[in-house]
Amino acid sequence: MEIKTDVLVVGAGHAGCEAALAAARMGCRVTVLTASLQQVARMPCNPSIGGPAKAHLVKEVDALGGAMGRAIDETHIHIRMLNTSKGPAVQALRAQADRPRYSERVKLEVVSHPNIQIHQDLIQELHLHRGEIMGASGASGTLYRAGATVLTTGTFLGGLIHMGETSFAAGRSGEPPALALSHSLRACGLELGRLKTGTTPRLHRDTINWQAMEEQTPTETPLAFSEMSPLQLPPRQLSCYLTRTSLATKQVILANLHRSPMYIGLIEGTGPRYCPSIEDKMVRFGDKDTHQIFVEPEGFDVPEVYLQGVSTSLPLDVQWEIVHSIPGLENATILRPGYAVEYDFVHPTQLQHSLEVTRLRRLFLAGQINGTSGYEEAAAQGILAGINAARRASGAETIELGREQAYLGVLIDDLVSRGTSEPYRMHTSRAEYRLLLRQDNADERLTELGHRWGCVGTAQYQTFCEKQGVSQREYERLQTTRLKPADAEKASEAFKTPVKPGCSLYELLKRPHIELAQIRRFEGLEELPQRILERVEIRVKYDGYMKRQDDEVARARRMEDRELPPDLEYTGLRTLSSEAREKLSRQRPRTLGQASRIPGVTPSDIATLLVHLKQARPCKTL
Repeated sequence: MEIKTDVLVVGAGHAGCEAALAAARMGCRVTVLTASLQQVARMPCNPSIGGPAKAHLVKEVDALGGAMGRAIDETHIHIRMLNTSKGPAVQALRAQADRPRYSERVKLEVVSHPNIQIHQDLIQELHLHRGEIMGASGASGTLYRAGATVLTTGTFLGGLIHMGETSFAAGRSGEPPALALSHSLRACGLELGRLKTGTTPRLHRDTINWQAMEEQTPTETPLAFSEMSPLQLPPRQLSCYLTRTSLATKQVILANLHRSPMYIGLIEGTGPRYCPSIEDKMVRFGDKDTHQIFVEPEGFDVPEVYLQGVSTSLPLDVQWEIVHSIPGLENATILRPGYAVEYDFVHPTQLQHSLEVTRLRRLFLAGQINGTSGYEEAAAQGILAGINAARRASGAETIELGREQAYLGVLIDDLVSRGTSEPYRMHTSRAEYRLLLRQDNADERLTELGHRWGCVGTAQYQTFCEKQGVSQREYERLQTTRLKPADAEKASEAFKTPVKPGCSLYELLKRPHIELAQIRRFEGLEELPQRILERVEIRVKYDGYMKRQDDEVARARRMEDRELPPDLEYTGLRTLSSEAREKLSRQRPRTLGQASRIPGVTPSDIATLLVHLKQARPCKTL
């Protein structure tokens, strides 16, 4: 059997769903392959979306027309804004999902799209012809011919599950791994590595002593990820809870390290630095007797509860001891044990910034196959890979996002320029222009581009344009409206601060304790929507800082855009360090800016390259 399609998407997790939907919105015929039709957009680990930097990625996915933001808005059971005591650049939304409802919501959007066909099949071999991937063969015997292929294999690529002394091949518990595809990728000339992640035991909520833990209540302020979602409180939310491990927990774990696959050499892959297993935490932070644990419900009608902070691959009998040593969980029942999963990934330095494999045209990679961790990182890569696969299939040039345009641009540039030896997680500290890359202005940065590329629909674009128009008019009104003497006197009394005649409303709003809503009430004007108020207020209060960062971007771009010849013989530049010659020859950066971010390439090496570029420039004829 043979199936012809414009874009073939392998995998139906968060990356795969966004890739398929993006390509479908752009008019492509899309075929999605998944190991299980029942596990589309599954949340195998934490049942939450967002958090610092991750929320920024979700907002960017939404700005490009993606599904993740709308799906979590419609299915969350708990939502909060984090870092509210800090500036807007690092504030972040985080929501707990009703796990089965979230998956069903995304699955419905995928299967109901007229341009998408979804099949249950495992890819075994990629078909390479003259440096281009022309499709793939499935375990069913079906040949899939495609104009472009997107691999979003998650933890299934060479997946191996560990729990204590027991190990077995699987992509996730109860689901088969993709073993043959690893061999096919290597046969195509790609270099693969090995990583590890894990999950926690799930507990029955009715066996937990909630009174023994600290309650974390959801917000009482309407919040939403998507600009297309209404700002309104849901009719019902659930609390999360906070507890800590005990000294007994530490003693149980340390006494059983000889049974941990991490410490007896069964696991080869490197685990996530910022989300270590509970046994890893006890060893690495030996001076600490307790560690914080978040107890998170997984849905309104779901008995399972997730233990954030108790990821483990210890045997089941030890997991029972660990759980029962934690305050509030003394009588808790484990419904599903935790485990570690080891899997293959493709070293991302073999990718272009479009997420196309450099030496394999028409093949795009997104998600954990690129060495990342997290649903949000996967979805963001997926939407860009889907856009570029659609463009490649239609004969258009691929597109890229810069570090100054999006957190997604930072993520991809980090992977492509620097590579990773551990699961990569997005942090606000990774973005040098984070004041420009706030979660509140993701649509300003990306929706116009998305509409131009064809992945943002008319309704979303019209909503964006209307919001932009109102925001700009209000911003200009604040700049041009100046207070007359009588009004300045009233303002001094109303805002409890000296206001001189002739002071503009723009200058007044710049004062830290004054809000735009207060100014409009003082003027007797009608209320503006909350999103408009926030956008204008942030713009006014941070105008000076943002202009300064714009200048930094302009200076950096001059070096960033300085192209390096694709045939430059780095080995012949003896003034470069030997490490720089080796890494530049292997990674072939396109620009001086990309070269500067390769580990081992020093400022001295960049200066050498700059001198070489100036000397190589042909002289003008007088």
